[in-house]
Amino acid sequence: MPATSTIEQRSLAVEECLKINKGLSTISLLDNWRNETFPVYGPEGQVLLNIERCASALFGIVTYGVQLLCYVNCKEGPRLWIAKRSERKQTYPGMLDTTAAGGLGSGILPFDALISEAYEEASISEDTVRAKAKPMNELTYFHVRGNKAGGESGLFQPEVEYTYAMELDQTIIPRPRDNEVESFQLFTVDEVLDHLKKGCFKPNSAIVVVEFLIQHGILNCVNEPNYDAIISHLHRKLEFPTLIQSSK
Repeated sequence: MPATSTIEQRSLAVEECLKINKGLSTISLLDNWRNETFPVYGPEGQVLLNIERCASALFGIVTYGVQLLCYVNCKEGPRLWIAKRSERKQTYPGMLDTTAAGGLGSGILPFDALISEAYEEASISEDTVRAKAKPMNELTYFHVRGNKAGGESGLFQPEVEYTYAMELDQTIIPRPRDNEVESFQLFTVDEVLDHLKKGCFKPNSAIVVVEFLIQHGILNCVNEPNYDAIISHLHRKLEFPTLIQSSK
């Protein structure tokens, strides 16, 4: 393909190749075809092409997502609204998750995606999100796909996660709205820590919970001997073209 080709031409060429392989049934990742695309950025932050979401891990491109963690302040400390993923999910079925989360598709701004996911997954209104959601840090990390990720395991994938925390009063209760979330439960910090240690959380949601605990001083260099290593894993330098957008 010539260097003068357009984004649409590049995207179509890749899509046609992927659909041929999907038809051959040689790559199980492609069985999860979503008709949703992720952008592939060049070194100047320009979009080179858009690629089917389920195929992104095959190429090791940087993928992007948003995650919201809601909490209630109680006398004994914060309690976190934790989602349980549906057993019918293509990826990480039945595992614990943040309150709302989703991939950041092509042409969508992080905060717009957050508003959409909060409503679709947790029945939280746009007005509430706009008024109360506060950005935490962007997390930049490498993710190795495990056997619950859907499709081939062991694939090494760089990711950027836009993370948000939102304090709710006890009158606002997240409720499943689509078929992606089975239920919500208000966990104490001790319960969250116990489930983290047992590996019950979806991996890239677990790190958002860890970031929340750090932001609130619950996890620190005094009580966690591996604190510096944790920080380095949450904020890796990605040696690939990466675009960090505004969180608001």
